[in-house]
Amino acid sequence: MAENNTTNQAESDAQVLWDDVVELLGEEGTAPALLAMLKSCQATALTDDSLTIAAGTGFVRRNVEKNAGAIEACLERAAFQPLGLTVELSREREVAPAAAPQVTPTQTTISPTELERLRAEEAQDRQVASPVPAPATPHAQATPDAAAQAPRKNPLVEGITAADSCLTFDTYVEGEENQLALQAAKAVANGSHGYNPLFIYGKSGLGKTHLLKAIQNYLAVNVPDRICVYRQARDFVGDYTSAMLDTSRGVKEALEQNYHDIDVLIIDDIQGFRGAAKSIDFFFDTFNYLTSHGKQIVLAADESPAELGLAERVSSRLDSGVTLSIQVPNYELKYGLIRAFYQRMKADAVEDGLAGFDGEIDKESLEFMASRAGTNIRTIKAFCQSCLLAATTKQHRGEQFTREDIAQIAVAKWGLEQRTFTIEQIQKFVEQRYDISHADLVSNKRNKGLMEPRHVAVWLARELTDSTLAQIGERFGGRTHATVKHSIKWVEDRRHDDRLIHDKTSRMKEDLMSSS
Repeated sequence: MAENNTTNQAESDAQVLWDDVVELLGEEGTAPALLAMLKSCQATALTDDSLTIAAGTGFVRRNVEKNAGAIEACLERAAFQPLGLTVELSREREVAPAAAPQVTPTQTTISPTELERLRAEEAQDRQVASPVPAPATPHAQATPDAAAQAPRKNPLVEGITAADSCLTFDTYVEGEENQLALQAAKAVANGSHGYNPLFIYGKSGLGKTHLLKAIQNYLAVNVPDRICVYRQARDFVGDYTSAMLDTSRGVKEALEQNYHDIDVLIIDDIQGFRGAAKSIDFFFDTFNYLTSHGKQIVLAADESPAELGLAERVSSRLDSGVTLSIQVPNYELKYGLIRAFYQRMKADAVEDGLAGFDGEIDKESLEFMASRAGTNIRTIKAFCQSCLLAATTKQHRGEQFTREDIAQIAVAKWGLEQRTFTIEQIQKFVEQRYDISHADLVSNKRNKGLMEPRHVAVWLARELTDSTLAQIGERFGGRTHATVKHSIKWVEDRRHDDRLIHDKTSRMKEDLMSSS
């Protein structure tokens, strides 16, 4: 009896210490997803030199071990002495199937080539020729011992192509317009359950698919035992239609089981469901099953759930979690994209031994490219490639790559729709939108009703014209360079902190750009 009391006291002390550690980590700003995992762990043993905790799943265990350094620092503070951290699986999980090869804590980044190699090895075991397998016979059923040793398989899982393996969080260019969606995608990849379903929408070519593929790539490398399936909506419809047309016994049931046996279901271009009533019903049932069983769903579309034109019962399900939009990129994000594309193209050309990409484009030219670029990220990348090829060709001939060359390539890429605004056009637009006079807009009056339109007009002038800050200031009543910068910062700060201001200014910019 005394021995049992001693054991219980040790476990109690261990848990009290662990609770203190988790509280300290929360005060230091630990990510909510990781903090939730830490809270789910139970302390089981405490010795003079270590604390042992039990994790409920292998996924939690790996994430805790990856953050062992920060945890042990808080452990030392809570215990007033250095202590090591040991992470074990809960006893009921000790007989779980062995996990697939995992990334070690020291591997913070993985090259696309290495990612493809790892994914190809996994695909050899997991991929089959048809997305709907033939029904299993009684003799094909595995014994309990065999099931404990075999990895989970799902014929819906497809290998990741070399091109898609480059679509990672590391290669995603972050900006104000996509920041919230990027943070949510990372949280989902790290196992957070606070974004379910996650619905990302925005115009074509703004990076939605990159985010979805980044989740898939992250899981394939870091958590390969979680079954992640990426599907275009039309492919989902194809899976269902093929199964319905197949008269083989058990095919329809096998398809349903395969979709139920998914940990993370990603469906892109949801607007592809329009008109496919039976497939929508199958998706609706799959959606309800997965969410009710704690599985993650990530969706993307060109429009918000309410704008898709689907039945209310479907659109309300799509909008039942976290819905985030990706906006058209502003000048800063376009410059970041162009600079990243330019550097990546030159590096890839050196690595692959490609000719024609060794030209140099200076910072001023990259900035001018950003001012002339459209809003579709895919075409911005092609525009950057065209500029780099043109710069290489001209420089090999001993000629200079000029702004005129860039402007000509931009016109060829986007046509007459890519036009330059004048400050006067922007001022007139803002005056009409806010119902104020031109004299008030450019005056030195500082009443609250004039401050916002004046700041917004200056910000739009910076976004949509080639004018310098001094030239903008001159058109706004002779304001100084510093005053113009203050107006731009005023808008940027409020766009970051206030979603209403963000959406309002984004709509104004899009309305101005689409006006005749």
